[in-house]
Amino acid sequence: MRLVSTFLVLFAFWLLLSGFFTAFLMLAGIGSALAVVLFARRMDVVDHEGHPIHLAPRALLVYWPWLAKEIVKSACTVASIIIRPSLPISPTLVRVRATQKSDVGRTTFANSITLTPGTLSVEVGENEFLVHALTREGANELAAGDMDRRVTAFERSL
Repeated sequence: MRLVSTFLVLFAFWLLLSGFFTAFLMLAGIGSALAVVLFARRMDVVDHEGHPIHLAPRALLVYWPWLAKEIVKSACTVASIIIRPSLPISPTLVRVRATQKSDVGRTTFANSITLTPGTLSVEVGENEFLVHALTREGANELAAGDMDRRVTAFERSL
């Protein structure tokens, strides 16, 4: 099942990047996606962490919409700082507690932090991350732990 979904994702990505639907390019996309799937199978890298399709329904319905809202909210904050430079910025490094137990959970948390404008995961450890935030308010919001709780809840569906 994972090999089939990997093939379908790779082929869809090929079509998205190509934008052309000629027979030759479609066959080239099928061949390329199939070759990558065969190489990945031989390397034994298509597993529940390498291609976590079991997380897709929960991610699509719960986590990604919330993360998209947070990204837009942070982008508006950063844009207002850029437009009005008189606003105080206070670059801050903060240690954030990470309660995730798996590599996928910690990676999701670190990537979610970095995807949110104004914050960047600088160092990732087992139980805490060092995060650079553009403002102290952004650091405090992250340290409050809402994102950590949501990622941990998302991780429980593994």
